Amino acid sequence: MTKDQLTVDSTMEQVLDTLPGAKRALFAAYHLGGCQSCAFGNSETLAQLAGRVETNADAMLAKLLASDAHDAEMLLIPADARDRKNDFRWIDLRTREEHDAVKIEPSEFFTQDLQQAIFSGDPAAKILLYDHQGQNVLDQVAWFRGHGLNETYGLRGGIDAWSREVDSSLPRYRLEIE
Repeated sequence: MTKDQLTVDSTMEQVLDTLPGAKRALFAAYHLGGCQSCAFGNSETLAQLAGRVETNADAMLAKLLASDAHDAEMLLIPADARDRKNDFRWIDLRTREEHDAVKIEPSEFFTQDLQQAIFSGDPAAKILLYDHQGQNVLDQVAWFRGHGLNETYGLRGGIDAWSREVDSSLPRYRLEIE
């Protein structure tokens, strides 16, 4: 499904698949989806959610689309990141095990010490964050920007997209959680 195909009758599964930052935007604007008391199901429609908070469903959809456009400005597609690779300090947000197994050179593993150094360093520094599949990177970009590092971006699709689109020599992997 594309953004243009979303309607107020779209299920939340469709909305979340199409607009990856929708859950964050819904929580920020309407306090929906961030905790157990305001959770929603994948089969609920956007109109049903709007009804819960007594707001206009079309306005809610417009807010989600605007939020997605804002999110897109904070992400670089892998090809653009490749072309600007030397412009950024690359920070790997994944686990130590993932970083040790496979990484995008010249990335640094994100630790508390590195965080302190970055946050007390040059606020104009250009930083590119990445995770496994780009699912959590926008939250981290927002956090960095909230600390005054406004030239922080995320890699759309994470290291997985980088491996598929830029450097196939990096092995792809799947996380299995027990």
